[in-house]
Amino acid sequence: MRPLFGYHIPSFTFPGVPPERLFDRLVDVATAAEEAGFDLVTVMDHFYQIANVGSEEEPMLEGYTTLGALAARTRRVRLGTMVTGVTYRNPAMLAKMVTTLDVISGGRALLGIGAAWNESEHAGYGFDFPPIRERMDRLEEALEICRLMFTEERPSFEGRHYRIERALNSPRPIRAGGPPILIGGGGERRTLRIASRYADITNWFGSLDELRHKTEVLERHCEAEGRDPSTIVRTVMAPVVLVEHEAAAAAVLEHLPPDRRAAIAVTTPAQAADVLRPYLDAGFGGFIFRNPVLATPEAIGLAGELIRLLS
Repeated sequence: MRPLFGYHIPSFTFPGVPPERLFDRLVDVATAAEEAGFDLVTVMDHFYQIANVGSEEEPMLEGYTTLGALAARTRRVRLGTMVTGVTYRNPAMLAKMVTTLDVISGGRALLGIGAAWNESEHAGYGFDFPPIRERMDRLEEALEICRLMFTEERPSFEGRHYRIERALNSPRPIRAGGPPILIGGGGERRTLRIASRYADITNWFGSLDELRHKTEVLERHCEAEGRDPSTIVRTVMAPVVLVEHEAAAAAVLEHLPPDRRAAIAVTTPAQAADVLRPYLDAGFGGFIFRNPVLATPEAIGLAGELIRLLS
């Protein structure tokens, strides 16, 4: 099976681009990703920029408004968040928003969701930020509600944190069974257990040995749930940065944070294919690339070469 390739956009900072041109540049990179062969385009669901990408004050567009606009400018790629914080929206409203995105895009929506973590923006926007145990409980209930609203006509649900009563979700999702669900995070006790029940796609970080271990944990949870683990596509944040030729690698390395240099290979597309093939051999189903490293149509074109080599 062909691997899944995702293009993730965590940064809306484009040097020299004023606010009134920001969305135009975003369309440029999203359509370049589509033309390069990417299957999925995602944005963050944050209200402040996060620390490992940039300063908190950098521009941040609201995720679902952005995805709805991108749906009108793209034709083929799936669209979703990487990932929605469960604390930010009532889950029934979230299901309605994702269904609307699915209708607008002709069946290309994806529901990416996780337990949320950025306490700073919770405080700034006035969202409650309960302890992680409660956030995980909320995540399970939210996923159950979303799945019900994607698949049933007038579902009801009574949980500890959320409830719906004969909720109407019309029009229905275009895709049979509703949009695929991507669960972010690799926590072994709760997140992977929840993924074994609800996820169509997961996305993890880490070395190949660490990812193999997480696979074993996920498989144990799937066994307990009576689910075939091969029905969950396991994707990896691609541990490569692409350059046109080896001479450019040193300059790129200088601009990477010191803590990322040891975990990232700066390579040409042909060399990157050799780096990534062991992940495919280990059963992983795809890779997520991201800006600001792949921030221009030209850089995204390099990823297109890699996609062709691995497809």
